[in-house]
Amino acid sequence: MLVLPDYLIKKTVGLALEEDLGAGDITSAVTIPRYRKGTGHFTANEAGIICGWPVVEEVFRQLNPTIELELHCLEGTAARPGDLLAQVNGPLREILSGERTALNFLQRLSGIATRTRFFRDLLADFPGVKLADTRKTTPGLRALEKYAVRVGGGNNHRFNLADSVLIKDNHLTVAGGIQQAVTSVVRNIPHTMTVEVEVETEEQVKEALAAGVDLIMLDNMSPEQITKMVKLINGRALVEASGNITAENIKAVAAAGVDIISIGELTHSVKALDISLEICSLS
Repeated sequence: MLVLPDYLIKKTVGLALEEDLGAGDITSAVTIPRYRKGTGHFTANEAGIICGWPVVEEVFRQLNPTIELELHCLEGTAARPGDLLAQVNGPLREILSGERTALNFLQRLSGIATRTRFFRDLLADFPGVKLADTRKTTPGLRALEKYAVRVGGGNNHRFNLADSVLIKDNHLTVAGGIQQAVTSVVRNIPHTMTVEVEVETEEQVKEALAAGVDLIMLDNMSPEQITKMVKLINGRALVEASGNITAENIKAVAAAGVDIISIGELTHSVKALDISLEICSLS
């Protein structure tokens, strides 16, 4: 079961509501009597994978704990246009005050899960290849967005800079090269931590192998180049392909024999899924 820590949800939702409400929802306060209750429907306006209900529930919980959310389309399941996703019942002032915040989370996380599932489905013939995200996330929303990747069937790359070592081009420039960087890293990290280096040329692949790294990231290489590098590496390190991975070339990249394909697009430029919330009855 995929879980989001409660404290992260509460903190993120609290900041989002503070941002959206300001000193209070003036419009709802002056147009809706406090006693007015009702029901609203979350509806899918396009097909996709639904993700974000734990966050939506927290939005309404923080506004009014008496609001009830009844799910019709569970977390991680596919929805079609016109499907009723959930029903929200309770005080209408607070439901409308939380409408935009709830939809912002639900639409974005569902968009990420949907795009991840799209790429995962393209890799159906390559079950041994992991599809991973990157750190190209919305500031402050990384935990939620990486959760959405998992809901969509993907894997998480490192969550933050403390998780593992990934030596990139700028590190190499400053350190003086792959061997120098790796030597310094190995001297200063626990033996249980993996070391990955980003490479752009065959010569750098050879240097990374000589340095004994655990993972080699092939950056912005064509499927043909990747095939050649995988043969050169020959199982001496795990191989990750990253950069310019598209729906058109992802199968060719997987067929080249890599272990991991990481795609920044899963989070950095995903389209939000079109979902609406409409009040359908009053009480």
